[in-house]
Amino acid sequence: MTGGPMRRAAALLLGLCLLWPVSPASAAERAPVGWASTGSGTSGGAGGRTWTVDTRAELKTALANDGDPTAPKVIRVDGDINGHESDDGSLLGEQDYAPGYDLGTYMSCFGEDGAVWSDTRFDHCKQQRQLRQTGSNKEKAQIQLTVPSNTTLVGVGRDARLLGVFLTVNTGSDIIVRNLHLEAPVDHFTSWSPDDGTHGSWNARFDALTVITGKNIWIDHCTFTDGRFPDREAPLGFHGERVQRHDGLLDIEDGSDFVTVSDSRFVDHDKAILIGSGDGRGDRDRGHLKVTFVRNLFSGIVQRAPRVRFGQVHVVNNVHRGQAPLYALGVGVESAIFSERNVFRYPGGRPSLAVADYGGERFRDTGSWFNGRPARLDAVASGLGLGTDVGWDPADVYDYRALTSPSAVERYVLRHAGTGRSYGYP
Repeated sequence: MTGGPMRRAAALLLGLCLLWPVSPASAAERAPVGWASTGSGTSGGAGGRTWTVDTRAELKTALANDGDPTAPKVIRVDGDINGHESDDGSLLGEQDYAPGYDLGTYMSCFGEDGAVWSDTRFDHCKQQRQLRQTGSNKEKAQIQLTVPSNTTLVGVGRDARLLGVFLTVNTGSDIIVRNLHLEAPVDHFTSWSPDDGTHGSWNARFDALTVITGKNIWIDHCTFTDGRFPDREAPLGFHGERVQRHDGLLDIEDGSDFVTVSDSRFVDHDKAILIGSGDGRGDRDRGHLKVTFVRNLFSGIVQRAPRVRFGQVHVVNNVHRGQAPLYALGVGVESAIFSERNVFRYPGGRPSLAVADYGGERFRDTGSWFNGRPARLDAVASGLGLGTDVGWDPADVYDYRALTSPSAVERYVLRHAGTGRSYGYP
């Protein structure tokens, strides 16, 4: 929309309408709260060109923005976009990426107990190893879509979905991802690592959303899920356990900073959110990874909600519920998690499910509840050998107002969190 003051004004007005609800909403929904509000703030692509897309090819074109990808832009996603959709509209599958690859045949090359790979165990082993590698790279090239700086990516209405898209931010800044249902990709070429853990482990490659060296990112009113391909329906692998075809729902790593995740849902997944790329990556992550999680729902999440390394992370007014997990909040190396007035509902469980130590030294909680009672998570942390002086207080950094009763937190989150809820659809 160019060509004169009237068109530029119209474009700005339309961009603002897309960024904020057209119906009455709380101030928290009109702008980010938390770390994404600090520094230069986060406004995405307000005032830039507006695109409306409903295919993968159109979305890829809009992200490129006619050769100027970092110019401000608002991209409206209308309906479903499938990451495996080719330019002619057909859907690609495992055999399109690697004709002749077969999971069971690949597994046979480790032996019955999955202990050791051998190229010479069977005649097909070397070929299967090569097919898995090339197939994985082709799948990644197909489903990965990178969001550049100064972009608002927003769903239209209640049912905008990215299905099997590996959405990434790579060194981008000032980005908003809003009102989107993100179905985690299925890795057709997940790899088995016999030496990972006690009995070996599957390692899938793709997240629903990965933020790498991103700055000022706001993820709001989204739903993250395994969707049509839950882990319980995956094929059986070694030791009678299901093959793991999903990686995380959201990873934030490699020096990313000033991120807020608000009013979103994380549903039915194993390893949900990882902050920090590795215990040995302090050279990149130390002093960064400042993230706020506010008013989100974690339902049926087994672990990592989130797990944190290095970062100053504020988790406030979130709801965790479902069957007893391995843990909710993972305290990793040099992390400084400030937990505040979160609700944990795990019937029959104990507050120790809320916090786990993964090499950390400190954790602080104030006012959280477990099954309707004070959780006293500082005492849980102390029992793990964690100190409660995390070295920072969110109130010293940004303005926010926490809900102060478990009923108020649950009412708000269950009503507002997720795609299409109390949003004012563009």
